[in-house]
Amino acid sequence: MKRKTTRALWVGTVQVGGGAPVSVQSMTKTDTRDTPSTIAQIHQLEEAGCEMVRVAVPDLKAAKNLATIKGEISIPLVADIHFDYTLALEAITQGVDGLRINPGNIGSRERVRMVVDAARERKLPIRVGVNAGSLEKRLLKKYRHPTPEALVESALDQIHLLESMQFFDIKVSLKSSSMRDTIDAYRLLHRKSDYPLHLGITSAGPLFSGTIKSSIGLGILLEEGIGDTMRVSLTGSPLEEVRVGYEILKALLLRQRGPEVVSCPTCGRCEINILKLVEAIEAALPTLPPHLKIAVMGCVVNGPGEAKEADIGIAGGRGVGILFKKGKVIKKLREKDLAKALIEEAHTM
Repeated sequence: MKRKTTRALWVGTVQVGGGAPVSVQSMTKTDTRDTPSTIAQIHQLEEAGCEMVRVAVPDLKAAKNLATIKGEISIPLVADIHFDYTLALEAITQGVDGLRINPGNIGSRERVRMVVDAARERKLPIRVGVNAGSLEKRLLKKYRHPTPEALVESALDQIHLLESMQFFDIKVSLKSSSMRDTIDAYRLLHRKSDYPLHLGITSAGPLFSGTIKSSIGLGILLEEGIGDTMRVSLTGSPLEEVRVGYEILKALLLRQRGPEVVSCPTCGRCEINILKLVEAIEAALPTLPPHLKIAVMGCVVNGPGEAKEADIGIAGGRGVGILFKKGKVIKKLREKDLAKALIEEAHTM
């Protein structure tokens, strides 16, 4: 793939666009007014590899908590603001690293200008977040539905408004729960603008179906070279959002975070407990060298070949398995000893 070189901007210490790696972000599921819970969840996200985090700011109490939250975390903090421009101004005062707003619902042009001027003074980027669920009434009347064309027109209108105020530290998102509409909208804006794009399928769903929808939708766009940062929106733990995001990037060879595990789905030929082995190895992944490809295979058909192609791997037999390392057989072991032996050998690589 050939990625389009978009404009570069910085969200705290993280570069977005300009050829930087696609960054993975998430949003807290806690009440931002509950400071300890919000900080604790962000710490979990940091450990999972989240590179920037967004928090909802529904009222002034939440806005005034932002400085305390930011002081306890190490990744950039983005404030998600809707309707009330004073919350955006307070968030900026509290020292956030970026804003997510829809200028169309913040209020008058003068109010937008106040937010823009404050963001410019602090050198903060603004994400223009267009969502199919909150499209402007005039565009719904014009297009009848939140079509890709309607989403893009909304985004361009908001971009032009900010540009008219000489503000250019902009990134853009175009989100719909329709995977197809999201893909088409991003493709269209990609042709019309060089601002960095934040990818996401909004309200993608619970872990299983949401992961599938996000993987397909975001995977298509990333494979076409579209996208500079991403959030996988799932109903569930934000840690899963980060994990899925990195797995998407890993599958496309765009980012590598942690070892890659390939394992057979098992069938009637399998004579060892592959699931138990994989669970034991996955539990140890955070401690293993990040560059490794690990194979856990259960039978003699594809097992030896897959294991040999990995950096380290297991090919199972009847209650036993062969441990491979860099294509060579290291030892034959009983099933109960396989996971421990693989993990120990992996630590030496």
